[in-house]
This record gives sequence, structure tokens and C-alpha cells, in this order.
Amino acid sequence: MIKKTILCILLVLPAMLRAQQNLKDITLEDLWQKSTFRVKDIPGFNAMKDGKRFTKLETDSAGQHIRVYDLEKGNLLNALVENSKLNTGVVLPKFDEYRFSEDETKLVLMAGGENIYRRSVLYRTYVADLSTGRLITVDTTKVLHPTLSPDGKKIAWVKNNDLWVMDLSVQSVNRITNDGLLNHISNGNCDWVYEEEFGFTRAFEWSPDSKYIAWYRFDESAVPEYTMAKYNGLYPQQYTYKYPKAGEANSIVQIKTCETATGKIATCDAGPVTDQYIPRIKWTRDAATLCIYRLNRHQNKLELLFADAQTGASKVVYTEENKCYVEVTDEINFLPDGHSMILRSEKDGHSHLFLYDWTNGKSTCLTPGDREVDALTGVDEHKKLVFYTATGTNPMERNLFATDWAGKTQKNITDEKGYHSITKCEGFHYFVDKFTTISHVPVYYLRDATGKIIRTLEDNHALEMKMKEYRLGSAGFMKVPGAQDELNAWIITPPDFDSNKKYPVLLYQYSGPGSQEVADKFPLGNYFWHQMLAEKGYVIVCADGTGTGFRGEAFKKKTYLQLGKYESDDQIAVAKYLGTQRWADKNRIGIWGWSYGGFMASNCILKGNDVFKMAIAVAPVTNWRYYDNIYTERYMRTPLENAAGYDDNAPEKIAGRLNGKFLFIHGTADDNVHFQNSVMLANALIKAGKDYDSEYYPDKAHGISGMGTRLHLYRRMTDFILQNL
Repeated sequence: MIKKTILCILLVLPAMLRAQQNLKDITLEDLWQKSTFRVKDIPGFNAMKDGKRFTKLETDSAGQHIRVYDLEKGNLLNALVENSKLNTGVVLPKFDEYRFSEDETKLVLMAGGENIYRRSVLYRTYVADLSTGRLITVDTTKVLHPTLSPDGKKIAWVKNNDLWVMDLSVQSVNRITNDGLLNHISNGNCDWVYEEEFGFTRAFEWSPDSKYIAWYRFDESAVPEYTMAKYNGLYPQQYTYKYPKAGEANSIVQIKTCETATGKIATCDAGPVTDQYIPRIKWTRDAATLCIYRLNRHQNKLELLFADAQTGASKVVYTEENKCYVEVTDEINFLPDGHSMILRSEKDGHSHLFLYDWTNGKSTCLTPGDREVDALTGVDEHKKLVFYTATGTNPMERNLFATDWAGKTQKNITDEKGYHSITKCEGFHYFVDKFTTISHVPVYYLRDATGKIIRTLEDNHALEMKMKEYRLGSAGFMKVPGAQDELNAWIITPPDFDSNKKYPVLLYQYSGPGSQEVADKFPLGNYFWHQMLAEKGYVIVCADGTGTGFRGEAFKKKTYLQLGKYESDDQIAVAKYLGTQRWADKNRIGIWGWSYGGFMASNCILKGNDVFKMAIAVAPVTNWRYYDNIYTERYMRTPLENAAGYDDNAPEKIAGRLNGKFLFIHGTADDNVHFQNSVMLANALIKAGKDYDSEYYPDKAHGISGMGTRLHLYRRMTDFILQNL
């Protein structure tokens, strides 16, 4: 039995701030018009290959500049682009982004970015040759994924669902594929569900020696279509795209290679073309060998195949199976011995790094213990070290660690308690460390390989000073009992908090599989809006329940086949526990969330109708039958296999339980969680004779932003809370 934990506020903002007079209250305009609390990063910072210099994109009245700085000292060395001109005087078009070639003698310039979905962006593209001063226009129209070959002699891109390659020396263009057709065949660019759920959109890769290019061919012909209206004209436009919902057909995916010198194309043998996924392809150190990830439809068996780029013949070199599902990550590094690799896996119950030798099948854990590896930062082949970020003794923290290739030594490079987000600079001379805690704004440090701070790149001092002008509440951590396990939580209390008074409580959560909202970093989710509510007398609490990440595989995968059950049980238990605290008004407890968090807020107001007075669900899934198959089936299998798992915790199916005040919000052009979810929930509530509030945002996607929308959205939510909690 879990003991009730006494509330413990840690890492509080200085108490004297609360005692100061004439402090301001946060307004919605501060958040969504004035950007009063903008957190600075280090934009345009690009470390160069020598690991000792970096370039930065700067813009002023004279134009755009790409300047080179000394990484350790920060002093200006020279400029590659000055006043929007190359050193030869060639004038460049205005661009949004730039990328170097491998040898840093060329720049790919991308202009006029136009998003299609979350990760796919069309650009007008140019290549600037820094050695000759020549500027090449890649295409007369905007293209997807312009990518230089490693030798810098060619550039590939996707246009009209086909893959194209230009030889830069003579500017000749070769159309590698010719069968691309919208909503039917896509070459070199992911279909919608791969982009959203496997986290990438450029579906082609150059070989290390630039002789081959490998790409995905998606045949979407059998995938059902989803159509949504766009209301920005006299007659609404109907936008149709391929969206495979749970249980429906996927694209048929093939991996092909082309030897660019001869034009010879091969199709890789990746096994059956149906009911499987290919979530990644990566070239090995052998330039003619492509590694193909193969995942079955249940996503509980992952195989790595080595395919011959010339013939397409393949063999399986690694297999991993799991009783629930296998996580697919980018953490894989092929070692110079030619027969081993480092990869990340949960096969021993925790997220760890393993060294795997495919010649003898031997697997060695490099990061033993209960520590959860967050990311493989890099492999120093010269010193035979592996750098990675992971939790320490506290799952809410992150540190940078190093281990040898045998996993015998573990060294903490960044020993300050808090959250370290690491970017490796080439050569492993330096790391960029974004360090923060719940009570300290992000500071960007340049560190050497031993962890020594060389200099501060950005300290967010302006934000720190700005915060002192406002009447902020205290933020800290607490432990709370869930339905079965003790949970990590953060809490924000009003600036004048008095434990002898009664306060309404608002729970915030996301709760999705493997997610983490409770971490020792700044800012917390929706932090300044939550602070605004705290100023108005609300206590805000966020607890990471069953299914969230960085507490081991068993805790995360307990929700398998029953999304929403254990998560909502936990949030209801947390609300009940908070209701027993002397400072909480148990009759005024609410909950809100977005996306998966909206699904959870909906579930909680329905299943916990005796606990929650109100709920707000933004862009909620209301029945997993309406969501895409890669995500949903990973955790639920298909509706045919698991009907009860889909229906027992679907807000649409239990709408008749509503007692409290309920507001759900959706964008009508949400390509991810379709507006259909909210429409069907409304229909179920109407059938059940239940009153509800709703808000829809015309032509807005899942993020519901742009043209003052966020200000309107948060004003709507704020008013609903003030009126009903």
C-alpha cells in the first residue's frame, strides 16, 4: 500500500519575490501577442567539422550573413556570406536555412519554406559553391528534401512524387523515377503515416561513397482516403489524402537502389510487401551494403537486414522480439571493425545501449543498471568511447555519460543535478549543453569532452530579469499515489499560497506511452499560462501516470492493449488524493490536456464523474478506431483483434456518464487527430442527452495556431476555467 506523501515543494522561486510590492500579473497578451516570456536558444549555430569553429546566420539591414566564429573563444574569424553576397560578389537570394556539403565547400540554400505536413517542407533551392563563387538554381519550382551527396558533386530532391538528381559540375538532371502520382505512388518522400509515426519524411539516402542512392517507393493505391474541407473560399475546397486508420490497409513499401553512374536500379529483398513496415534505412560502412529495418505489423518483431546495393539480395543480421512492441530508434552506429554496431534497445527491461557483433550474435550491454538511456550522443572511434544522455538516480533528470566499448566504466560528464540536453560538436572536442532545472531558465554552455565549462553561449538573463517583474507562484516536485504506483508530479501554487485556505485544483497531463511531462527542466508544460492561473488562485498539478517513460519497460508497457484504462485510473486517484489535502477544495478539481492529453481529459471527466468538476480536451482522440494504424496498433493491435480494448475506454462510447462541465476544442483541418473525433463525441453526448461546450477553429491543424488563434483559444479556456472551477 502506498503511503500518502506529505506535500513537499522543492526548488522554489525565491520567496522574497512574492513579498515584493507592485509586481505585475501575467496576461494572455503577454503570452500570445507580446512574447514577454520568450525563451532564447542559440539559433543559426552550426558547429563545423573540425570541432573548433562554428557558423552563424545573422540578418540586419545590410542583408544576410554567414559568419565563422572560434568555438572556444567566440571571436569572429571570417565570413562566408556577407551582405547577402559570396566573397566573389555573387548576390544570393534571401534564404531560410543553409546546409554545408561534407567538405564545407558548398552551401545548400533553402528559401520560401512551405509546409505540407509536420516535417515535410517545400523550398526554392540553390547551391552556392564557396570555392568558385558559382550559384546554381536546383529547380524552377519548390522541391522537397534537397540533399547533397557526400562528395558534394550531386544533389538529390523530390518533386511531383519522383526522385531527381543533378550533377552539379554540368548541371544535368536525371529523373531517377517516373511513376510518381499524388495519392498513388510516392518516391523518396514518406506517406502521411510514416512521416507522423516513424518521425522522418525524407525517404532517400546517399551511400557514403556517393555511388548509390537508396529510396522508398510507397504505393498508396489501396490506402483509404480522408477528406476534409478548407473553408477559405467562396466554395470550400475538399482536401483528400491517404490516411490508414486502425485496421485499414497500408502502403506497399519497397526499397530501391540506383547506381547513379550507370542508372542501374535494383529492388531490395525486404520480404513480404504487406503487413510490415520499414521504419528506417541506413548505409553501413561498406558503401554497397544497405541496412534495412523490418518491423512486422504488430510491431513486436524487429529485424535488421543487410542488402546488396547492386543486386538487392539481403540477409537478416539482427532480430529482436517483445511481448508488447519494439521501440524503433535512430540510435545505431556501425563500428570500424566491419562486424559490429552499437544500438539502443529495451530488451533487458530498460532503455540501454548494446554492442552487437553480427558475426557471432554476441550482445554486450554498455549501460547496465536501472539508468534509462535517452539518446546516443556519439561514438568517439579514436578513444573508443560512447557518449550518451540518460537518467541518473532520478528519472526526472538527464546527464551526459561516457562509457568504453566494453561497458566496464561509466563516467558522468555533467554532474550538475537537473536536465542536460546535449549537442555533439564534430571531433568530440566540445559539446553544447542546454542545462536547466525547474527553477532556472535554460543556459547554453560550451563544454569540453571532460565536462569543463569553456564559456556560456546564452544565459537567458533577460528572461530571468523579466520574470522578477511578475507575481509568480512557487513550482516544485511532489510524490503522489496513483491507482497502484507512486507517481512523480510537479505543482505550481498561487503566489500567496496559504495551506490553511482552500484552493481549486487543475490537473494537466499528456499521459501518452513513453512520454514525460514531469522533468527537472524549465519551462514546464504551458508554464506561464499555468502561472497566470495560479495568480488567479488555482493550484496546478501534473502527474506522470502509468505508461509514461523513463521508469522502465514494465511501467511504460503496462497500458498495452488497454490505452486509457490505467492512465485514467491514475489521474482519478491523483485527484482523489489531492482532494484530501487541507489546502484543496475537493469539490473544485478539474483536468485538461491536448491530443493524447485531450483523450485522457475526456476519459477522466466521464470515468471520474464523481471527482472532476470540469474538463477541457483540446484536439482529443475520442475513439482509437479513428486514429492511424501505425501508432494505434502498436499499443492496441487491430480493432478486429481487440474490440474491447478500443471501446471500453473510448470517450465516444461512455459519453452518457458525463456529469461535470466539459469543453472540447478542435481544428477543422486537423490532419493528425481528425475533427471527426470531436464530431462523433458531440453526437454521442447529444444522443445521451448531455450538455457540453465546444469550440472549433476553421482551417486549423493539430497545433491550432496562427492569426491570433492561440490568444483566442487560451482566452476561451481561461474563461471556461474561471466560470466552472
